[in-house]
Amino acid sequence: MKKIEAIIRTSKFEEIHECLLGLGVKFLATYEVKGMGMEPPKSQTYRGVAYEPAYIPRTKIEVVVPDSLVDGVVDCILTNGNTGRVGDGKIFIYEALAAYRIRNNDTGEEAL
Repeated sequence: MKKIEAIIRTSKFEEIHECLLGLGVKFLATYEVKGMGMEPPKSQTYRGVAYEPAYIPRTKIEVVVPDSLVDGVVDCILTNGNTGRVGDGKIFIYEALAAYRIRNNDTGEEAL
């Protein structure tokens, strides 16, 4: 099993979510996050005063999938999250050592 974390543009979340559902991904977690990278911050105005925010808002997706779905999930995120501009995001893949379903004690891929 692998844990896939992706930091994406919030505007691309629905497209990626639909693609993941089509693959059969049954569980995912999302977070509203802020960060900094290579994309320059856009000037904003608050009460008539211009400022540049230090961090840019993004959405983080976390999903744990069997090894057989990893390539499909990564392809979904790459295809549907791409705008071709700086700031499209990043994908990280980690080894998931174990999974447990609390309700009925299923373990491993059965728990997903």
